[in-house]
Amino acid sequence: MKITTKDTKTWVTFEFDPTQEIESVEVVGEWNDWNPELMKKKKSGEFYFTKILKAGQSYQFGYRTNNDLWFCDPSLPTINSPLGTQNSFLEL
Repeated sequence: MKITTKDTKTWVTFEFDPTQEIESVEVVGEWNDWNPELMKKKKSGEFYFTKILKAGQSYQFGYRTNNDLWFCDPSLPTINSPLGTQNSFLEL
C-alpha cells in the first residue's frame, strides 16, 4: 500500500498480490458505502487501485476476489465487522 497526503487529500494505492491465479479483485470499503471497485491487474499478476480519500479519516475495507473470497490487507490492523468477519482498518 502506498499513501501520499497533500493538504486535505490522500492518495491511497491499494495493492493485492494473490498466492494463486485469480480472475478479478475488488476493493470494497466504507468510503463509498461498500460498493466494489475493480482493481487493475499488472503483468506480474498483482492487482492495484488508487483512490483519493480525505486526510485525517479512518476507513474499514477488504479485498474480494472472484466475487467470493474476502481478504484483509496484511500490512494493516484488522477490526471485527458486524458480519462476524474481519476488515482491514486504514487510518489516514
